[in-house]
Amino acid sequence: MGRLISLLILIIDIVIILDILRSNKETEKKILWIIVVILLPILGPILYYLIGKNKL
Repeated sequence: MGRLISLLILIIDIVIILDILRSNKETEKKILWIIVVILLPILGPILYYLIGKNKL
């Protein structure tokens, strides 16, 4: 069960990183959000969709 959850988190993180790369944000903001997602694999995607997706 733990492997399934880890795999799901990895897939979500990859999807979020691809979404960040496809966005029209400045390069610095993209790099910052990618670092946040990598360092905070569960909280990072949540923060990106709540804060970064629309406002930054």
